[in-house]
Amino acid sequence: MIETTLIAVPNVSEGSDAATLAAIGDAFSGAAGGRLLAPPHADADHGRAVFTLAAQPGSLAPALLEGARAAVERIDLRRHAGSHPHVGAIDVVPVVHLDEARRGAACAEALVVADLLGHDLDLPILLYGELGGGRTRAELRRGGPDALAARLASGELVPDFGPRRAHPSAGAVLVAARPPLVAFNVELAPPATLDDARRIAALIREGGAEGLPGLRAIGLALPHRGGVAQVSMNVEDHLRVPLGEAVAAIARHAQPAEAELVGLAPRAAFSGFPEGLRCRNRATIEDALAAP
Repeated sequence: MIETTLIAVPNVSEGSDAATLAAIGDAFSGAAGGRLLAPPHADADHGRAVFTLAAQPGSLAPALLEGARAAVERIDLRRHAGSHPHVGAIDVVPVVHLDEARRGAACAEALVVADLLGHDLDLPILLYGELGGGRTRAELRRGGPDALAARLASGELVPDFGPRRAHPSAGAVLVAARPPLVAFNVELAPPATLDDARRIAALIREGGAEGLPGLRAIGLALPHRGGVAQVSMNVEDHLRVPLGEAVAAIARHAQPAEAELVGLAPRAAFSGFPEGLRCRNRATIEDALAAP
């Protein structure tokens, strides 16, 4: 099964309502062939939860449709609270290929799920990454849900699937096929502040003065963790930038207190990870796929 399995990592814009997240998880895994590889990673400060779902080609898209249906029914962006950039109730749906041999299958499955979400749920679908001609999530999220709705209404953005206007309560969905991306956060030890986290993120992200290739980073404060400052990152190529290298870049400017993995990561991402730094939720894709 491991040889042919595809993975999807749908993110929803809800991080604290346990009943809502349980219903969405049940919908993802209740569809024929869908299997959740881990409990959802939910964060009330970010206002977000990340699911990791595995299925065979042909089964993954229907499972994603059912989970998205549950998200649209239960999440209203007009009442959203949280600091993570977003444009939709089900915000992003990346289909992940673990190696080049599965790239074609992932691209095909992503296009199928984009069509299903647009047609069955009346959601505007915007492709990003390779399928979207190289455009990024950050470009599409600029200004948040209201700005995206205005860009759709004006015709500046034209959805790849679905209606040409934003859903009133669920916004839009960003869909891609991509290699593994590692979502990874580092909390800073006091007396580091939100300003410190933002300054460090600007320095180390791609394009910054000390930029690491393929690293996306923002600085946040976490009220539910006592206001601690956090550098929140997406590592787009864990072989070029292992997580230990990202930690070292942060440590040049502030003391890392604790790290956190969001979802699952390839085992190779932890090459050279500092032994003395605790990483919450540390788990690998390989171990999850091998589990019964």
